[in-house]
Amino acid sequence: MNQRVNPSVARPVVSERAGITIRRTGVNLGAEISGVDLRHPLPDAQFAAIESALVENALIIFREQDITSDQLMAFGRRFGELTVHPFAPNEGKNAPELIKFRNDETTPPFGTDVWHSDETFRAEPPMATILRATDELPAVGGDTMFASMAAAYDGLSDRMQQYISGLHAIHDMKPFRPLFGQSLEDRKRLQQFELMYPPQLHPVVRIHPVSGRKVLFVNPQFTLAIDGMEERESRALLDTLFHQALIPENQFRHRWEPHTIAMWDNRSTQHYAVHDYYPQRRYMERVTIKGGPVTGVPRADPASIRRAKYVAPEGVDIHGGHKPH
Repeated sequence: MNQRVNPSVARPVVSERAGITIRRTGVNLGAEISGVDLRHPLPDAQFAAIESALVENALIIFREQDITSDQLMAFGRRFGELTVHPFAPNEGKNAPELIKFRNDETTPPFGTDVWHSDETFRAEPPMATILRATDELPAVGGDTMFASMAAAYDGLSDRMQQYISGLHAIHDMKPFRPLFGQSLEDRKRLQQFELMYPPQLHPVVRIHPVSGRKVLFVNPQFTLAIDGMEERESRALLDTLFHQALIPENQFRHRWEPHTIAMWDNRSTQHYAVHDYYPQRRYMERVTIKGGPVTGVPRADPASIRRAKYVAPEGVDIHGGHKPH
């Protein structure tokens, strides 16, 4: 009997490795993994199969995994060091790596209904995120949408791909600024966070460190501007690139069920948590795995970039004498 193959990408729809089954559920991203029990430490061969499946499918789903918070963290640590989110609600000093989203009538969801890759305001954004659903879920709603940003890049015209290759974008912690008030104490605290998390330059097109695929790496939640461009040009280009996540062929919509776990490759995906369930309860737990430097295609020489008005020679004060007094 012939093996079922999706002709668009010539990869098997169902495959088996190390005793686990990997069933693709989307063309450009998404697969369900069965035959594994995350309550127990994984044999090395099974872990390697899951790690490969994550890179190949960008999003992997585990059903019926009634695990504890400690077991979730242990699973995450197999992939690397867990990070502490500087703003998200967590378990506290006993387990600051464990994020707890407890959204209900008293705590509406906040800030995740925007397409984004997690924490790209960091110098080294996370490599992956694992999100676990408890048994407290909305009867209807609360889905999470994902987009393959490798497919998003592939969907650009050749000319656009060439144009954006080598460009860098500025990423910032902008969605969290409203968490700080206007008092002097709050403003000083904001300044402390700005020193810890200054704006970062990341390549617009990153190279996935494992697959080698080119990935569109800008998102409307954290990306402010294209470095070295006039604001008008930057905004027009970013709007065009942001649109790539909105194309249905690049997307996968995940419907949560109790004790379901989703893990996504933060280096090649974006996601959007649909805020359509308030005031229903949606209790989730999350861990995030430390990433590394973001590597892109060679950057354009700043001296070779022609701006709309002029290019000042090196050593000239481009700020017209303006400075802090």
